[in-house]
Amino acid sequence: MAFDYDLFVIGGGSGGVRAARVAAQEGAKVALAEEERYGGTCVIRGCVPKKLMVFASEYGDMVDDAQAYGWDIKPGAFDWDVFRGKLYAELDRLENVYRGILKNNGVDTYDQRAKIADAHTVELTDGTRKTAKHILLAMGGRPVKPGIPGDELGITSNDIFHLEKLPESILIVGGGYIASEFAGILNGLGVNVTQYYRGAQILRGFDDEARGLVSDEMCQKGINLHLGTNIVRMEKEGDKIRVVATNGDENLFDQVMFATGRVPNADDMGLEEVGVELGRKGQVVVDDYSQTAVPSIYAVGDVTDRVNLTPVAIREGMAFVETVFKGNPTKPDHELIPTAIFTQPEMGTVGLSEEDAREQEPIEVYATSFKPMQQSFAGRSERVLMKLVVSQKTRKVLGCHIVAPGAGEMIQLAGIAVKMGATKEDFDRTVAVHPTMSEEIVTMKSPTRTG
Repeated sequence: MAFDYDLFVIGGGSGGVRAARVAAQEGAKVALAEEERYGGTCVIRGCVPKKLMVFASEYGDMVDDAQAYGWDIKPGAFDWDVFRGKLYAELDRLENVYRGILKNNGVDTYDQRAKIADAHTVELTDGTRKTAKHILLAMGGRPVKPGIPGDELGITSNDIFHLEKLPESILIVGGGYIASEFAGILNGLGVNVTQYYRGAQILRGFDDEARGLVSDEMCQKGINLHLGTNIVRMEKEGDKIRVVATNGDENLFDQVMFATGRVPNADDMGLEEVGVELGRKGQVVVDDYSQTAVPSIYAVGDVTDRVNLTPVAIREGMAFVETVFKGNPTKPDHELIPTAIFTQPEMGTVGLSEEDAREQEPIEVYATSFKPMQQSFAGRSERVLMKLVVSQKTRKVLGCHIVAPGAGEMIQLAGIAVKMGATKEDFDRTVAVHPTMSEEIVTMKSPTRTG
């Protein structure tokens, strides 16, 4: 059978675009369909605009610090309209970059929704059908609301970048990294931020000591964090939203933002009808090579709900091309992935938490918390954390956790050592860079605790 394409990719995010480009460079005839904006969650409504908002939110403290260092700088007001205009321009630029990558590599693009018609056929919104030897699902995921009375009054992380004006007050519901990051961002931009989380501590799944410090510092910065708290119902009251909480509180907010979970964009795609298996959360089930139950259909990125990170989706897309178009069966590596959480303070982590490591084997924990020089001189009380979790038997560093300004930059480099299997003694043999915060990673000589 002659196919229209060797590969048809559904989804114009980072994973899908990378796979399309590299496959085309290998000589494959490739097409890609995207129903919204090219760039996906990360570029258009996730990592990139969020990080730009993080940068914007940190300048208020910089002015105060500059004054403490002798600079005659006067604080001013944050102009949301100015920032938003530049943000939109940058996102437009990045989307055009993604479009250009596909065009320059000969990938045909369709600005339409695509569904699966059969194992080798996709159907576009206009009814056109295209056949392909291989189909790659890369539709990503989306935020969802919790289904409580009145939740239609709230927004999600998709909407936060499109606000006409910054609210004076906002309630953020959730305790994951998205909720906690936006709590810090909006607090830094001058919004009165309240955060509800139903659990005992935010950032579930991360190292307890690290997330505890992040939580404490967020509260010190003025975020009104309520743990063990959820919403019973919401209702409109004038131009505000009245929120009734499980702890009995009733408060009015200008906005309510839900960061209570995400789901894969795999519904209404015709997948199960052709034999593609979906999991309990609606994710596309794949094997170690990203292949679905239908041999011609593969899937990468958030739609598979494996590790929902942009660089992982890109790695999965590259491994797919190696497997299918280069004849080199390649499994994407999901082990020891360095991760940054852009809370304020920032957290960087790679490997096992202290709690998970303890369940696995006897360990030593090396940890230190202190006031960094730059902030201490400016009269700030913020503390940072440097922590290594070490195997007693092999001496390998099982986990590294950093809570500090620039933690994401630090953990990228520490992640190389941990990925290579570095031991505590390898860290010890490394000469410290002085004076830096990160030097503490190589100067901790005695374990804080063992077990």
